[in-house]
Amino acid sequence: MHETRRHARCPSLAARRQAAAAGRARVAALAGLVILLFLLGATCAAGETPADDNVSAAVLGEGMPLWSILPFAGILLSIALFPLFLPRFWHHHYSKVAVAWGLIFAVPFLLARRGDAVHAILVTTLHEYMPFIVLLWALFTVAGGIVLRGTMSGTPRANLALLFAGTLAASCVGTTGASMLLIQPLLRGLERRQQRAHTVIFFIFLVSNIGGVLTPLGDPPLFLGFLNGVPFFWTLHLWPQFFFLLVVLLPLYYGIDRRAFLREGSASAASLRQGPVHLVPTPHEPLRLEGLVNLPLLLAILASVLLSGLVHLRAVEFVGIRFELQDLLRDAALVLIGLASLRLTPRPLRAANQFTWAPMREVAWLFAGIFMTMIPALAILLAGERGALAPLVQHVDLPGEYFWVTGAFSSVLDNAPTYLTFLSAAIGAHFPGLTPHEAVHRLSTEQGTLLAAISCGAVFMGANTYIGNAPNFMVRSIAEQRGVAMPSFLGYLFRWSLPLLVPVFVLLTLVFFR
Repeated sequence: MHETRRHARCPSLAARRQAAAAGRARVAALAGLVILLFLLGATCAAGETPADDNVSAAVLGEGMPLWSILPFAGILLSIALFPLFLPRFWHHHYSKVAVAWGLIFAVPFLLARRGDAVHAILVTTLHEYMPFIVLLWALFTVAGGIVLRGTMSGTPRANLALLFAGTLAASCVGTTGASMLLIQPLLRGLERRQQRAHTVIFFIFLVSNIGGVLTPLGDPPLFLGFLNGVPFFWTLHLWPQFFFLLVVLLPLYYGIDRRAFLREGSASAASLRQGPVHLVPTPHEPLRLEGLVNLPLLLAILASVLLSGLVHLRAVEFVGIRFELQDLLRDAALVLIGLASLRLTPRPLRAANQFTWAPMREVAWLFAGIFMTMIPALAILLAGERGALAPLVQHVDLPGEYFWVTGAFSSVLDNAPTYLTFLSAAIGAHFPGLTPHEAVHRLSTEQGTLLAAISCGAVFMGANTYIGNAPNFMVRSIAEQRGVAMPSFLGYLFRWSLPLLVPVFVLLTLVFFR
């Protein structure tokens, strides 16, 4: 009998070892590609025809045609359609699909633009993708070691309270921090519920996006605005738009969840009529936090990110790319904080959260392809009136137009450079000739509605798609890992964000940005 069990376990063990070996091979291949790009960058920097060190994404975008964004459209369609029509293929090969789209863009780009292309790809990889993944990994690791134990009912009122608290917390600890910290308690509370996806979707709407609008710590676009001259407390002027969305969306969620709760059987309905009790009779256990060692580590992450924007140290150059020392120190600190969490958190606590690296792997691979193929789209957008999107940029003038155009691009592109692009467009239209900081300050005092429209569009409309903001896809992956049947990319868009969020944004425009 023992021999039978041993043989039964062998295929599973062999499969795990094979999968691990394949994963290491993919990581090695990706590392080899990055090293090759480093060598090419060094060659271009030392050769007779080096890439111009001052070539920016905006200058690069002036000569890029609109069809260069086709690989970006391709990877978005892959994320949308493969899980629907080829789910098994997607589950096993999503990393290869992401790499394939990245190469479909990168190889012709390198052949056509050579040194400039190497420079752009290295800047995207080292200045944008790697800091993004390091921060997300650190937050995922630290938050995964914090366990909320006790009896969590999963009733509509309890879920509503958690969403409200998380939305407020997002402006203090950031949308990514609040999402990683609270998604596990939310899912634990939903364990006895049958219909759970709608709660996770509203979590993405509110905690992962809308909640980050009140402070520069809440979302990267607002932090960039602060670094470019927007006063730190100016974002508090956005509280009317913030509370407008809360007043509309929280009751809407409660109605949907209460209806779902009542449909989940007579026991659920009886529990609701009797008051705040549990879905099934269980002994009441007071709520308590474990893994408290991770709370100071979470604060250390926030301090590292904040200080990297406030403290300016000297810069260093490598293969023609400028690295700010404070950014390198921030990323090193985040890695050490994550490693400290892994070391200090007992394994049973992570097991209680059903912690695995699968969501992190999925996000890392898919966003590697997204960041790569997004290069021409962002470059064209940053080129402004000198790029392929000049007719669109030239006709954006009213606050409502800034809100919708900034929001539309933020739904599928990185919302931080999108914010900066339309902030620059507003400055150029209203305060030409001033220094950037002076122009931003005057924009915040004299044209506050325009700045509010740009800020709200960049932050709020990140909720329109799974890729609109950093935590969206991560929350979805964690929920699926915990057994929640989340909608596909297109399902999220057409069943939830378009019919629910877009009409609310129309009302927001009519009230605040006419």
